[in-house]
Amino acid sequence: MQALFTFARGAERLVAFFGRVGAWAIVALMLIIITDVTLRRWFVIGSTKLQELEWHLHGALFLTCLGWAFSRNAHVRIELISDRASARTRAWIELWGCLIFLLPYVAAILMFGMDYVSYSLTYNEASASPTGLSERWIIKAFIPFGFALLGLAALARLSDAIIYLFGAKNLADQTGFGRAHAQAGES
Repeated sequence: MQALFTFARGAERLVAFFGRVGAWAIVALMLIIITDVTLRRWFVIGSTKLQELEWHLHGALFLTCLGWAFSRNAHVRIELISDRASARTRAWIELWGCLIFLLPYVAAILMFGMDYVSYSLTYNEASASPTGLSERWIIKAFIPFGFALLGLAALARLSDAIIYLFGAKNLADQTGFGRAHAQAGES
């Protein structure tokens, strides 16, 4: 169980690193949006490249932060059920949710996403607009990358659930379920 715990903490650190790095795309995104709006509004200059770069950065931002948000519980969940449940029940819900829903979905996106990127790279896909961005494979590569980070975060969360349910108390108390258990004062 110690190896599983070490894996979970390492995976969380890696996902958090890429999430924090990806979150900085918001600064570039804001600057590009301000530039685009300013050029269009006051100088009547439109730029397809700027508009496409906006959605490319938005996609990269979302995809690199997806796993980080999952590991921090900053996403939609089934709180109607799990908020009222004990830490042990939440751990069981997390375990089965990851195994039955999240990890198979991530695996499918990774499998098809790699084909999607490969096709784009092979055919040197570019924007449909003649003045748009080329190298469309770069933004498409964020799809499997972001979902790989989500899968890694899911494996870390699954590991925490397994440790909490079946591991030694000293390790179980250090998982997210154990900390939530202690904060709620559950017995």
